[in-house]
Amino acid sequence: MILAQRELLAAARSEAKARALEIEQLKLKLAKARHERFGQSSERGKLLVEQLELMIEDLEETQAEQETRAEMAALASSTRTQRRRQPRGPRNLPDNLPVERVVEVAPCVCGRCGGARLRKLGEAVSRALECEPRRWKIIERVREKFACRDCEAITEPPAPSHAIPRGFAGPSLLAMILVGKFGDHLPLNRQSDAFAREGIELDVSTLADWVGACAAALDPILTEIRRHVLAAERLHVDDTIVPVLAKVKARTGRLWTYVRDDRPFGGQGPPAALFDYSPTRHGEHPRRVLGGWTGVMQADAFSGHNALYAEDRIPAPIVEAACWAHGRRDFFGLARLSKAPIAAEIVRRIDELFAIERAINGKPPDERRAVRQERSKPLVVALEAYMREQSRRLSSKSKVAKPIRYMLSRWASFTRFLDDGRVCLSTHGVEKRKSSTRRGGTGRRLGPGRLVLPRRNCSSWHLI
Repeated sequence: MILAQRELLAAARSEAKARALEIEQLKLKLAKARHERFGQSSERGKLLVEQLELMIEDLEETQAEQETRAEMAALASSTRTQRRRQPRGPRNLPDNLPVERVVEVAPCVCGRCGGARLRKLGEAVSRALECEPRRWKIIERVREKFACRDCEAITEPPAPSHAIPRGFAGPSLLAMILVGKFGDHLPLNRQSDAFAREGIELDVSTLADWVGACAAALDPILTEIRRHVLAAERLHVDDTIVPVLAKVKARTGRLWTYVRDDRPFGGQGPPAALFDYSPTRHGEHPRRVLGGWTGVMQADAFSGHNALYAEDRIPAPIVEAACWAHGRRDFFGLARLSKAPIAAEIVRRIDELFAIERAINGKPPDERRAVRQERSKPLVVALEAYMREQSRRLSSKSKVAKPIRYMLSRWASFTRFLDDGRVCLSTHGVEKRKSSTRRGGTGRRLGPGRLVLPRRNCSSWHLI
């Protein structure tokens, strides 16, 4: 009786955890949907999603523990048969995973009567995902020597090339170390400790030498990526903070992002991102990178970019295109927090422009320009008239007046997309690349152009 009650109690607890998990999963979906729908750029929304994900992870672990305890109680009880839950595993696994077939020893006699006349009916197969520890090995490349009987000359094949000059580490090992340091943010001392647990003693100084040598070996790739990015007709430019390890305490550096992405207007060039580090946020840093470049640049209202738009710039002034997402951001915050009707109306009108852009994404520039002239231009004209009218009515100290003045003072840059099909409505392309750099620094002092690593989808590049 007591065992049955315990079994029922464990089942009830498991059911409650399952309901709580379902509620939190729905909350997570709602938070993600709101974040994607309204395009909130602040870190608060991202932090909320991350906290929900951690909460769901904790609930899933607790639920699994409760279900396991319930199953163990059911096995210990002989009065009730507990319904086993369906095993949960990875939803999608690669089709090329090798399958190791292990056939258990077949019974020799019947388990009920002891008879030996058994015949096979079929198979019951259970599957489990397993991971074997990585396997270390030494590759010996043998070059046989031959002596010529005619001239006594010795001939042997040329020595194989190495990823780094006279390097002992193979390319796969070097790639693993680089991805661990720059992609997974694992310092070299932690990687050294992990290798030592596997029986391979590699000092931190040795790993650091290999990382520095790889940075020099990858420099030609960096040069080619820089050439490819700066050959674009239009760039997205922005910067983000990055913590840098200094002698006393961490300081804040800047990582400038230059993104080439021609896919919105049907371009065939592969998208790429160039990251350039600087210790401060001064306009000299983008001027140094874009010294000889001309074209259309989409960026925020950073005053350090003004010299790039100057009429007397050599070889030619860069054409400025403003980001509507930056302009919408303050209005959205006011509409959400203070329920300001003017801000809500402006957000609604801007969202209509974004709806049109989603329909022509990937179309050729001429087609995009034609649609914008027909559908977007009347909305932009009406929006400008509405904003100027509200600007005259509002007090100069009003919170809504400030973002209105911000947009109207740069209205020519905001409306440039109407006459140029290459221009996007926002700089979301560069914002997505920036988000990958906000997880933390590399644990050491950075220098400009230290290393280039391919991103996960191999279509953009990450410069450390």
